[in-house]
Amino acid sequence: MAEDKKRTRRANGESAIYLGKDGRWHARVPMGYKDDGTPYRRHLTRPTRKELVDEVRRLEKQRDEGSARQPGKPWTVAKWLEHWVQNIAKPVVSENTYDGYEVAVRVHLVPGIGRHRIDRLEPEHLESLYRRMQSAGSKAGTAHQAHRTARTALGEAVRRGHAAKNAAALAKPPRMEEDENEVEPYSVDEVQSLLLEVNKRRNSARWMLALALGLRQGETLGLRWSDVDLGNEYLKLRRNRLRPKYEHGCGEAAPCGRKAGYCPTRVQVRRETKNTKSRAGRRAVPLPGPLVVMLRSHREAQARDRAAARNLWTESEYVFTKPLGGPLSPNTDYHDWKRLLEDAGVRDGRLHDARHTAGTVLMLLGVPDRVIDQIMGWEPGGAARMRARYLHVTDPMLKEAARKIERAIWGAPENPAVDKDQDNEA
Repeated sequence: MAEDKKRTRRANGESAIYLGKDGRWHARVPMGYKDDGTPYRRHLTRPTRKELVDEVRRLEKQRDEGSARQPGKPWTVAKWLEHWVQNIAKPVVSENTYDGYEVAVRVHLVPGIGRHRIDRLEPEHLESLYRRMQSAGSKAGTAHQAHRTARTALGEAVRRGHAAKNAAALAKPPRMEEDENEVEPYSVDEVQSLLLEVNKRRNSARWMLALALGLRQGETLGLRWSDVDLGNEYLKLRRNRLRPKYEHGCGEAAPCGRKAGYCPTRVQVRRETKNTKSRAGRRAVPLPGPLVVMLRSHREAQARDRAAARNLWTESEYVFTKPLGGPLSPNTDYHDWKRLLEDAGVRDGRLHDARHTAGTVLMLLGVPDRVIDQIMGWEPGGAARMRARYLHVTDPMLKEAARKIERAIWGAPENPAVDKDQDNEA
């Protein structure tokens, strides 16, 4: 026992274990260095030497693996999330991604789990939050957004040594209902009904770019005439139009009494466009002949609007503009889409469903996968996954497969006339 009590000089990095005057066993475990360069040691105490040795070995293993908590006051979940979203995520992610993170942190995660210490957060805390969110009326998709944000933020905390585990990576988010994200692309008849209504409207080519070529909203609204080559019948996609974000111009107290977006002296704090982030997104897309005609007609109509507006016209070089020039707002564009569906007598759907429609039509026409990937702007590594998500098997395709099986197995003779009638019915 005397030897156990005796303190001896130990090698650098070796833990010191000794019996204290209080009758308990103590240990000082070297864990590295503080920010100012001084050594940092963790103090442990247990009633028996065996318990202490086991705990020391566990802590040394965490230290050697780089998963041990760093010196200093532990972060709360709220403090870490607020620090992460503003100082780590914001400088490196897109504006839209940041907006999603910021809302999830401010509205759901900080109020729900913010008081926990980050190194003591458990998966059950997150799962309880998801259940509370759904009980309060949030959709499963909203809980999934909060889950993805927490997983990303806590993963960074683990990499930096502020927590030993990522509780969100272990937590189970709520089950997404199968029909919640189910998309039914518009049929050819529905697209033709939309085309009839589109031809009566201003910026008509805008909607056909979505339905025929699957251009995203940001890509279409960010299109400039310098990107369009009507002579060679193609356009180049290089940038995305961003959703505007405003701050009050009347002061922090907002004496106007309105939301920032409706303040009479509002100030836009977000750039109008950003360059497409992926190489696949920066692409050339061929224009079908009718779309070339529509764009030529649209350019002439825009020139007439410019001449009629005179000094009221806001020059911007955008292909699709407001009646007095200047870029279209994504919010206005969304509501125009909803009115278009209603006026055309076509079932309601998201604007992004037009992209699913375009991809499915390309597949139905037998366009090679590589060309579909080019038109849709999909990265080679994830193109197969995106095709599975966006390209939908239609009834005519299923009927054609059934006829091929019939010929192969039952030896049914080919009857082009019958096949043609069946295709017309489909």
